[in-house]
Amino acid sequence: QVQLVESGGGLVQPGESLTLSCAASGFTVAPYVMSWYRQAPGKERELVARIPTSGNNIDYADSVKGRFTISRDNAKNTVYLRMNSLKPEDTALYLCKAEHRWSITNYWGQGTQVTVSS
Repeated sequence: QVQLVESGGGLVQPGESLTLSCAASGFTVAPYVMSWYRQAPGKERELVARIPTSGNNIDYADSVKGRFTISRDNAKNTVYLRMNSLKPEDTALYLCKAEHRWSITNYWGQGTQVTVSS
């Protein structure tokens, strides 16, 4: 069974950090472009960060550049999102997406909630 399972979300205060994990099962992430998206209530889903299969030429949303870092560990079949200096506007459901480099196959996780509040 193909699955992407996100974890690591929670309630934190402004300025604190969190690391999200996205664990894949039922397929190997190596040939997939991996991304983190987020969706806040009443807002459209937006791309937060994307890491290609090579791990190079990573893309970040302007709003998170310098604060968030995406990484992948193909041996563990897992992608991470390190989030530093969190702000209330980072509050959202964070979802992981896998897009196959050479086909239209893609998978989504169910998401993990991040809430930044004092």
